[in-house]
Amino acid sequence: MKYCKRCLYPENHPLNIIFDNDGICSGCRVHEEKDQLDWEPRGRKLKSILDNYKNLSGNNYDCIIPVSGARDSYFIVHTVKKLYGLNPLLVTYNKQYNTDVGIRNLANLRILFDCDIMTLTVNPETVKKITRASLRKSGSIYWHCLAGQTVFPVQMAVKFKIPLIIWGAHQGIDQVGMFSHLDEVEMTRKYRKEHDLMGYEAEDLIDEFDEINEQDIVQFKYPDDKEIERIGVRGIYLSNFIRWDTKAQHEKMIKLYNYETHEQTRTFDTYNDVDCYNYSDVHDYIKYLKHGYGKITDHASREIRLRRMTREQGIKLVKQFSTIKPNNLNLFLDWIGMTENSFHFIIDKHRNKQIWKRNEHWEWELTQNIIPDAIGDDINQKTSLELAEKWSDFYLTPHKNSTDRKGEYILVGKGFIS
Repeated sequence: MKYCKRCLYPENHPLNIIFDNDGICSGCRVHEEKDQLDWEPRGRKLKSILDNYKNLSGNNYDCIIPVSGARDSYFIVHTVKKLYGLNPLLVTYNKQYNTDVGIRNLANLRILFDCDIMTLTVNPETVKKITRASLRKSGSIYWHCLAGQTVFPVQMAVKFKIPLIIWGAHQGIDQVGMFSHLDEVEMTRKYRKEHDLMGYEAEDLIDEFDEINEQDIVQFKYPDDKEIERIGVRGIYLSNFIRWDTKAQHEKMIKLYNYETHEQTRTFDTYNDVDCYNYSDVHDYIKYLKHGYGKITDHASREIRLRRMTREQGIKLVKQFSTIKPNNLNLFLDWIGMTENSFHFIIDKHRNKQIWKRNEHWEWELTQNIIPDAIGDDINQKTSLELAEKWSDFYLTPHKNSTDRKGEYILVGKGFIS
């Protein structure tokens, strides 16, 4: 197994990755653009695009912003509404793995920015059936989340005739350098299916074995191309026009809007994915069991590329977090109605046999491991980056208790407010 000489990504990254003659991956090379591009004119170009979509009559929203109680939602809404002056409609898919932190963050988001929000909550029993099917077919408990998060904004854009959807970072660019920032790629049905949904559209899940029918998947179906063309729907990524740095962005949102953070099971990043009790827990553990690495590799590689962390520091963190068992496996299994033996039987079928094998005790072990290989690497000036800032820990904000809120009231449709 080949590993990047700069970051920590292996060649089996599910989004596909390539290496140059220096052993540096495509993600690292494209990431260099963040320090090479002049972002000021790119910001002006973004303003020009957004100005064209302002609804001058005031009888409709200017754009749609997909949000959650985590990730870069605060930064995206702040940028679009406060800096560029648009009136967005927020849309959110209820992933049903919600944390109290995420619920509070989402409530505060729509209150602080005074935005309307549309929420999709699919019948929990339907979600369970779909999750059993996606677990069996692709070893994923997160297919329904990714499908819902990427289709509901498009459905709302068609329904309310709002042609512009504004997303944050393009994962394929940020992780593996799938495109250059200069390509200014936009959200497409094809990218969604092949990468976000691991090759499975909603219609592909209809199966008598899983008891899934047409009615079960209607909320996850992408609108027809003719409908999209009629409205002129397009989805742009802010990361093509703004130098994307999720750590710096979150820290700004903590200061401005009291964004709430939380400790995660399998990574040091306390800013992203705090809205979901499975993402950096059971979901990430499955990723590790399938591919041999998890979110800790994603996050350490990102910090190395942003010149805040050395490769040696990243390796230590991977060693610290990658094998941690999930805290919420029993909670998930109880929710979906599955035994732990059945869960592992299914996941074992999706392990990458290039890197996993059974030992003499019939236990799974890695045949390829970044830890011992990487420590002995001869890192030279061609591969390493000079640090731009000293590494600092991610903040943990004071915990708030949702059930102990004296002197406050519930605002239906908006959430809580002081």
